[in-house]
This record gives sequence, C-alpha cells and structure tokens, in this order.
Amino acid sequence: MRNPHSRLDGVSRRRFIESIAKTAFGVSVVPVSEVLFGSAAQAAVAAAPGKKAEHVIYLMMNGAMSHIDTFDPKPDKEEGGETKAIQTSVPGLSIGEHLPTLASKMDQLAIIRSMTTETGAHEQGRYLMRTSYKKIGTIRHPFMGSWLTHFEGKMNKDLPGSVIIGGGSRHPRQGYLSAKVAPAPVANPATGLQNTKSPKYLNEKNFEKRRRLINQFESGFKKKFATAEVNAYTDYYTEAVRLLKSPDLEAFDIKKEESSVKEAYGANRIGQGCLLARRLVEKGVRFVEIEHGGWDNHRDIYDSFNNRAGQLDTAIGALLDDLKQRGLLDKTLIVLSSEFGRTPKINANAGRDHHPGCFSSMLAGAGIKGGQIYGQTDEIGKSVEDGHTYPQDLNATIAYGCGLPLEEEVFSPNRRPFKVAHDGAPLKSLYS
Repeated sequence: MRNPHSRLDGVSRRRFIESIAKTAFGVSVVPVSEVLFGSAAQAAVAAAPGKKAEHVIYLMMNGAMSHIDTFDPKPDKEEGGETKAIQTSVPGLSIGEHLPTLASKMDQLAIIRSMTTETGAHEQGRYLMRTSYKKIGTIRHPFMGSWLTHFEGKMNKDLPGSVIIGGGSRHPRQGYLSAKVAPAPVANPATGLQNTKSPKYLNEKNFEKRRRLINQFESGFKKKFATAEVNAYTDYYTEAVRLLKSPDLEAFDIKKEESSVKEAYGANRIGQGCLLARRLVEKGVRFVEIEHGGWDNHRDIYDSFNNRAGQLDTAIGALLDDLKQRGLLDKTLIVLSSEFGRTPKINANAGRDHHPGCFSSMLAGAGIKGGQIYGQTDEIGKSVEDGHTYPQDLNATIAYGCGLPLEEEVFSPNRRPFKVAHDGAPLKSLYS
C-alpha cells in the first residue's frame, strides 16, 4: 500500500509540516501565508564601491502620498492646493509646510523628485516598488529585505534578518527565496511580535520532549520528501525556536523604552514603528520595513493630511536624531517612498486622485550626501522633466548602498534568472 504522504502536493506538504509544528510546539511564529522557495545560487559577493549601509529602514507610504503636498510643493500654482512651501536648512531648497522638522534637517536628506512608474493601481504599484518586477501570477519575487539577508546573511543569529511592521497580507515577502530569509511580521508596533510565549501548560521540559518527538516523526517524512521546501521549513522552525529563547527577543518590545523617548517619536503607528525599527537595527536586524497607510486621499485631502504628515515628520526627525546619538546613522540607510503620486489637479471632492506620472522619495543616513534634490518635475508637478527614476532604480540605489551585486543572476525554482533590482540603475550621485 502506498504511503498516503506520497499523494500530497508541494503546498499540502508545507501545510502538513506547519500544522504539526504548531500542534507540537504550541507556538505560531512562522507566517501562515503560502510561500514559494527556490535553491538560489550563492556566488561570491563583490562589494559595490558605495557600500556603507549595514541596515535599511524603509518607510512605505501606503495609499500613494501626495508629492505636491510634501517634497515637491508648487505654492504659486493653483495645483499646489492649500500647501505652502517652507525654506529648509539648505539655502534655496524648499519643501511642503507639513514637514517642518525635515525641513530643518534638509542638510541630511536627499530628495528624489523625479520618481515615475507605469501603474496607478495600489497593489501592483506597491509590488513593483518592493520587488522591481511587475506582479504576475506565475511567480512571486523577493522584496529588498530578503535580498539583503540572502546576500549578506544575518547579523544577529537569533533575530530575523528582516522585519515588516504593519505590512499587509499581500506583501511579497521572500518570494521564491528560501524561508530562511523570510521576514518576521509585526502587525502592531505597540504589541510587538506576537505568539512568542508558550502556553501555560507547556513548560520547558515538555517543550523539549515535543521537539524530540516531532523530530522523530518528521525523519521519515523528510527522507521521503527531501525537497528544498521541506528542508527550508525545518530550518525556519529551528530559527523560530532559537528566537523564542533569545534574550534579544525583547528588542520587539517598545515598552522597554523610557517615556521621554516614546514621546519624542509620537504616540501613533508611524512613531511607534520608527521606534521599533531603531530597536531592531540596534540588535542587528538588517532590514525593517514600516508601512504607514492613509494616503489615498481622493476626498477632502486636507482634513487628514496635515495630521498624518505631521506624525510622519515627527517620527522621522526623532529617528534621525536617535540613530545619530547611538552611532547608527552612518550605517543605517533610511528610505521613504510610496507606490505612486497624486494628481496636481484637485478633484470635485476636494481630493487628489492616483498619478503614476511622478512622485517623490527621500533618503538619508549611511553615505547619503545630504542637502540635495535629484530630478525635476514640471511647473505643476504633473510630469518628470529631468532625471526619470523608476522603482527598480530606487531599489538599485538601495542595493548599491548596501554593497549588493546588481548584476548577479539568481535563479528561481523554474530556473528563470532574476537580479536584485531587475534592470535598475543606481543613483550613485546621491552618495558622498
């Protein structure tokens, strides 16, 4: 009689092992979403000339943040709306009035005003920004955090290489790369990483007993189905158990911070997210993505924009100061972007609509030469006039700053070659 396990397809086998691990260990640190794996080639990595960044904190403005009301104001035009421009710390450079803290720190920032993309759909736009590839049904591509862990390895053996704070369920995560480079998801920065404590009925002695039993139970299964997927999940569970027992697990708990520090960042999602990101990079996490939503302002844009932009301004300002004080800013690259921009024309509902034609991004830290504007839009912020920069170019700029091999090909499970930033070209002039 055939072994019933032989009838399981790849997805079923993964779910089978996942369910066994949850039952045996009484914990659920591993993400439950389906993941695709591949045996990516690990060739020698040649450091890029601009290598400076050991960590990346990436802020994704989910919903498409208005470039005209933030980093590319048009105060003398009707399209500029209610937003006025304010002088920054760099003579001759202005940004939107909703970002006064960042204006005072312009000498530390590089702003790209010439971002452009081909899609005005949220999900597809975010996917392209995170992976450098268009979203298709046959494969899922890795996001930049998994690429960084894939090439550079983990700095802290107990903590994940990357973390997503507030990321949605449709995040590409590690794509076709191994589960060993999967990011850890944190839904709410205030509560940190969930399900990290064993149930009361499961003491240390029983926990270890269950581990031995599950290893015995899995041995035959893993021998029969010796696939990269099964081995990767086994490795991931091993790392999950190590994380549960690590003293560095407290890095996920912002309650450990002093009240004055928490107040400096702001008592809101983006402030708490930036504080958690600082705690994580301080303990060796390479890449932290923070998702900050609420920018899809089709209606009454200024009813909520001022407050949301103000929270962002305070949070990034505190993050820059905190990283600098702790000696981390020189090796931590901060990136802020969105999936696309918003129309210069204010619509009939007093809002701005989707606009992939142009938008803005911001970089700071780790070798970035502050006080500069890259690219230019036209007089009303509708089209890019100079320095066209695509999502894959921004990702190539991040990869270049981290010293990742832009030309190295990594093969997916179906043997298709991919690169860390597709065909993007890094903006080397942003680095000092």
